[in-house]
Amino acid sequence: VQLQAFGGGLVQSGGSVRLSCGASGIFGRITSMAWYRQAPGKQRELVAPIASGGTTDYANSVKGRFTISRDNAKNTVYLQMNRLKPDDTAVYYCSADQIYYNSRELPAVSRHWGQGTLVTVSS
Repeated sequence: VQLQAFGGGLVQSGGSVRLSCGASGIFGRITSMAWYRQAPGKQRELVAPIASGGTTDYANSVKGRFTISRDNAKNTVYLQMNRLKPDDTAVYYCSADQIYYNSRELPAVSRHWGQGTLVTVSS
């Protein structure tokens, strides 16, 4: 499974950016998808997950400003980021969990990651 993320760039404080991430090479079924971010010198943190049925959650730092959504037919997840702050500067990574049957015909789960896209918010 390959994930390709798009949409990063330089934006001014208070501006908006929309990230997208599409999955290909799927051999099972994609369940949860999510966005993570990693700021310079910090650990990677979960920004927002979204279940296959559309249930979402958000990190407290982005609630009310970011919206995660997905298109199951396209195996694509989006992150609309509004009212951006300099603290939102980070490399943003998408992830996708896949359920499949392994060589022993038992259900298994694999997590896959996109390559990351840099979002820089200037003050």
